[in-house]
Amino acid sequence: MTAASLPITGRPGAEPALSRAWWALKNSLVLARRSIARIAREPEQLIDVTIQPVIFVLLFTYVFGSAIHLAGGASYHQFLISGMFGMTMAGTAPGTAVGLTTDMSSGLIDRFRSLPIARSAVLAGRTMSDLATQVLGIAVLSATGLAIGWRMQNGIGDALAAFGLSLLFAFSMTWAGACAGMLLRSPEAAQAMGFVLFLPLAFVSNAFVPTQGMPAWLRDFANWNPMSAIAAACRNLFGGSVPTDTTAWPMLHPELAVVLWSVGLIAVFAPTAVYLYRRKVLR
Repeated sequence: MTAASLPITGRPGAEPALSRAWWALKNSLVLARRSIARIAREPEQLIDVTIQPVIFVLLFTYVFGSAIHLAGGASYHQFLISGMFGMTMAGTAPGTAVGLTTDMSSGLIDRFRSLPIARSAVLAGRTMSDLATQVLGIAVLSATGLAIGWRMQNGIGDALAAFGLSLLFAFSMTWAGACAGMLLRSPEAAQAMGFVLFLPLAFVSNAFVPTQGMPAWLRDFANWNPMSAIAAACRNLFGGSVPTDTTAWPMLHPELAVVLWSVGLIAVFAPTAVYLYRRKVLR
């Protein structure tokens, strides 16, 4: 599907705010469908939500897992998979940044600028399509976890709540990636950003190991890291959480912390990304 073939309706002009919002949503859905359609032609785009989580689960379970002992003899399989949910969902940010910089480098964004569409639709469509791929990531990660012995011990209701929180967090991270994509100039720079910022954020958390053994200054950072919050929330909801002696507020109320982190990230990065996109359009 090319930019010229997108069934975009004309600008709503001076119509009420609700009509403009509905128009922008329709534009976003069309562009999201276009991004998803590209995956059929380039299935390698799904490596980060299909092959990569499997590799990390097997690596940490069978290579590093034997050296990690949890308090109270808790199962490392239960501990790890919840942490992997946080890492996989946060991984949407580099993917979104790379996708947007690729579209800009290829001139596709320039073609979108010539269409009578909402300025926010290009970015919103991209974040929606990336969120849709994360549904597949959740399915792959859950299947891999079940294969190695992980279980949803608290029932389907709590499991669905964990999936919902994971997707909310993923959506907030896609907007962080969209903001980065507007600032960076090439896919290579976006890929480097993922390694420089994303990997330290992932590993300085409780995703793979408890934070109790970290130095005090690093432990404080890890306990307030949003990836620690999503990992702790998933452990509470899936069951099999590990006792912790921290008094950090996000670790005592991880589900609420995930919601607050996600809403805060969206509130900051979504309008910033749209503003940066509009500046590019006006140049």
